Amino acid sequence: MSIKDRVKAPTPPFFKKLRNAGLAILAISTTVLTAPVALPAILIKIAGYLAVAGTVTSTICQTVSGKDADTNANNGQPQ
Repeated sequence: MSIKDRVKAPTPPFFKKLRNAGLAILAISTTVLTAPVALPAILIKIAGYLAVAGTVTSTICQTVSGKDADTNANNGQPQ
């Protein structure tokens, strides 16, 4: 299955919730990074790391598909 097919395939419910959590973390960290007030350097650094973590989590969760699990459960035979 290609990446293009994986992204278009339905995402299992657990990974939808995890993807949404990653997007929420990304939104919060972006808000902290673009705040118009002066914030401590450690807070900016943590927000940067959380932005990366949220992006990676959301991207990986979006590419998870339930199709491969069905194929592997049937000894390589698609349903």
